[in-house]
Amino acid sequence: MAHVVVVGGGNAGFSAAQAAAARGRSVVLLEKGRPDEAGGNSFYTAGAFRIAHQGLDDVVGLLDPDPRLAETVLPAYPEEVFLEDLHAVTGGRADAGLAAALAAESGPALRWLHGLGLRFRLMYERQSYPDSEGRHVFWGGLAIGSTGGGKGLVEQHTSAARAAGIEIRYGHRCGDLMVENGRVTGVHWTDEDGGAGVTEAESVVLAAGGFEANPQWRREHLGAGWERALVRGTPLNTGDMLRAALAAGAARGGDWSSCHAVAWDAGAAASGDRELTNRLTRQSYPLGIVVNLEGRRFLDEGADFRNYTYAKYGGEILRQPQGMAFQIFDAEIRPMLRTEEYDAPGTTVATASSLPALASAIGVPEAALVRTVEEFNAGIDESVAFDPSVKDGRASRTSPPKSNWALPVRTPPFYAFPVTCGITFTFGGLRADEHGRVLTADDSVLPGLYVCGEMLGGLFSGNYPGGTGLTAGTVFGRRAGTLA
Repeated sequence: MAHVVVVGGGNAGFSAAQAAAARGRSVVLLEKGRPDEAGGNSFYTAGAFRIAHQGLDDVVGLLDPDPRLAETVLPAYPEEVFLEDLHAVTGGRADAGLAAALAAESGPALRWLHGLGLRFRLMYERQSYPDSEGRHVFWGGLAIGSTGGGKGLVEQHTSAARAAGIEIRYGHRCGDLMVENGRVTGVHWTDEDGGAGVTEAESVVLAAGGFEANPQWRREHLGAGWERALVRGTPLNTGDMLRAALAAGAARGGDWSSCHAVAWDAGAAASGDRELTNRLTRQSYPLGIVVNLEGRRFLDEGADFRNYTYAKYGGEILRQPQGMAFQIFDAEIRPMLRTEEYDAPGTTVATASSLPALASAIGVPEAALVRTVEEFNAGIDESVAFDPSVKDGRASRTSPPKSNWALPVRTPPFYAFPVTCGITFTFGGLRADEHGRVLTADDSVLPGLYVCGEMLGGLFSGNYPGGTGLTAGTVFGRRAGTLA
């Protein structure tokens, strides 16, 4: 019998396993996917970690060497600002205890991972813009990412786990939890060869993701139409362990009616691409305009930094006709788009020398698109200087307004990137305390059961600050593994 069983082989699961192993516990990690399917949603991420810090000098010891560091401006991101951002984007619905623990331990958690051998870098290509002096200026409270993105993160976690003596079993689909005298004592599983078994343990840590890959559950909990969303990451997160935990007496936690969903290439497959991973997202929308199939704008592309709007705008796209929209840019804006996303292999895009021709190419009414662009351009306050590294207040006073970064769309050729809704993960999960101990409906601890990662409910609702998921997985995975 193992001391600890961890279900799920993403960042949160590995963090829990490492924390338990550091206490001398024998740890078995059960991963639903085969080796070529493993890593959960962590594999599909850009590897971004949002942490509180005091500026470049405070984090440089975590980073791979890079000659650009000498010309880098990284504003401090204090713990209290992290906490303010989390509460602001969730409309005050983030659990106060979980949020405080996340902000306080974000920096120490990343240093802990670094001590295990994981590598990090500044995400220049995603989170910085050049200033007039040629320096790299970071924006939006997010700068650090794992070296090699999500693929690198999972690879480094796997190597570190093996070095720590953690047993990893791939191809194990876990089902019901074993419960004896009110305590969780193990988990039932089937393997890829058709075998079945039970792994007993003193404690079970659940890190198996949400239900975003389950179309029926999406429709039931998120609402009609969500069954049509594309799955941005792993197709394996179907809610199996949520179902098992609820059957064992766990209580629901967090907001089961909302999720993390982004603008995603409309030509993408139904679930994540393990080669392109995060490159199918389209996150330079604050620089251009977004229109639906009727040729109308329907959101404020510049309401805030991308880090604070991208996770809710996928849902806005899904609510449009046919769940589809187009990001529109002109020749002057096009070079500013993220190369890794907008120049990725197989990117879906239409290009035309005029707006009527672009409308025809994407099946949008010509007059409507031309009118939308003309009204947008006419509404821009061009007396305000454009500065993508701050909320510059350069607005277009149209309907809906664009609050920042309003650049005219007037120089051919014109580009239209068709996007749909790509769901990343669901916000609803299990109720737990700040240490990852799963709670029952009367808020008592369910002995032997812990939760972390996307299965932990209560942190996010309606929206999400970029880079918080991996940080939360590490913070609460480490906390759960420290007690398990």
